[in-house]
Amino acid sequence: MNGEYQKEISVILRRLKDKSPDLKGLISVTEADVAPDLKTAVIYVSIYGAGEKETKRSLAVLQENAGYIRHELSQVMRMRTVPALTFRLDGSMVYGAKMDELFKKITYSTPVDEDKEED
Repeated sequence: MNGEYQKEISVILRRLKDKSPDLKGLISVTEADVAPDLKTAVIYVSIYGAGEKETKRSLAVLQENAGYIRHELSQVMRMRTVPALTFRLDGSMVYGAKMDELFKKITYSTPVDEDKEED
């Protein structure tokens, strides 16, 4: 069930991004955590390629449009209950990119053997 919500919300967000110029960066739905009673869902998104200020603004725009996204979801999912959506930022992609950059900066060197015997 979570996977279906994740997939459908991703499609809706692509359409919303075309309509809203405030949504910046690459927005990916990384996880959907739907409550067992289907009344609430926490949607984790990753916003990559935008600055910190733009990321916060994009997250705010998503939260402001949660009702619209829920309505669009109800049209696609054909379920009796469509959960109220809460969007949260998933920083794992940004963290991973940062770690990749740090690993690239690390240079491996072999220790110099000072105890070499001279011939």
